[in-house]
Amino acid sequence: MNVKSVRFRPRSALLLIPIALLFAVAVWTWWAEGHPREERRLRVLVHDRLDAWFPQAMAPVDGWHGLIPRIQVVPDGSEPVLPRILLVHGLDEPGDIWDDLIPVLGSAGFEVWEFRYPNDQGVDRSTDLLAAHWPELPSDRPVVLIGHSMGGLIIRDFVTRWRNPAGISARVEGAAVHGVILVGTPNQGSEWARLRIWLELRDHLAAGPERRFSLFAGLRDGTGEAKIDLRPGSAFLEDLNARPWPESVPIRLIGGLLTEPPESMVASLEAIPAELGSSDFGPDVAATLEGWWSSLGEGLGDGVVPLASLRFPGAPPPILVHASHRGMIARLFPSDPEPEAIPHIVAILEEWSGR
Repeated sequence: MNVKSVRFRPRSALLLIPIALLFAVAVWTWWAEGHPREERRLRVLVHDRLDAWFPQAMAPVDGWHGLIPRIQVVPDGSEPVLPRILLVHGLDEPGDIWDDLIPVLGSAGFEVWEFRYPNDQGVDRSTDLLAAHWPELPSDRPVVLIGHSMGGLIIRDFVTRWRNPAGISARVEGAAVHGVILVGTPNQGSEWARLRIWLELRDHLAAGPERRFSLFAGLRDGTGEAKIDLRPGSAFLEDLNARPWPESVPIRLIGGLLTEPPESMVASLEAIPAELGSSDFGPDVAATLEGWWSSLGEGLGDGVVPLASLRFPGAPPPILVHASHRGMIARLFPSDPEPEAIPHIVAILEEWSGR
């Protein structure tokens, strides 16, 4: 019996390791859910300490972050000079979100730049990085900022805190902001931010060879502060939504609806009154079912951002397209039709350009 006990003790000890890890994760999750401000401060502290202890490993990849010219146009004087376009991606974006939009903008004659940033860090830090790079943009013409998902929050934070703050002078010099287009931006937050770890895996597994991979690859972009900023009711969103949007900067919102009633369902709803006779009961049932379906679609939104989260004070109602969060502006397969948000973006730009 003693021999058997000695033989099985190492195995018992090994079983305790995953149990201890699961317990630690459960305790951390429980604590973090109830203390988001403290969790954010802790994540920022960890990020800063890693920067200080491992500066080379934590340094941004050369040429990846910052302002990147994608399409440059030299005016020849034959047409009015069009505003410059600056694209700002969202959380844990591997870099291909703009691949369908950029060629269309180039064909329409627009000069296109892209802002890339460590997208797991706090949204305010990414905004500050944009402000630091803003003077690098040529100031010979105004800029239209287009943001997808969290990129729209960075744009709003930049405009209201740096370039066009209410009641005070601009805190950064450079090109004027001609307009803003937000695509699938969670202005009131998104519960999907809690699944940031899976987005992080997609970001680094899908990244091209120009991005250096290492054990620090995930930490280099931040330690998950953005996840906390994106949660509904976060301190960042409360502060952002309390700031007035400047009347001098036009803004448009575009959102996605993942669901729409199939033709068979529409036909069934229309047939209910006839099936139930001439009483008032039939139309009530049809209206109730139709309302239930509509509320389901509004709550689901584009699968990541509910329709109610698109709105914020001072912005017009969103333009809605039937597409997923990424599918609004990016094809899943090359054979897919043009994403539905792209024609709306071009139409808005043409309107603002006076063409």
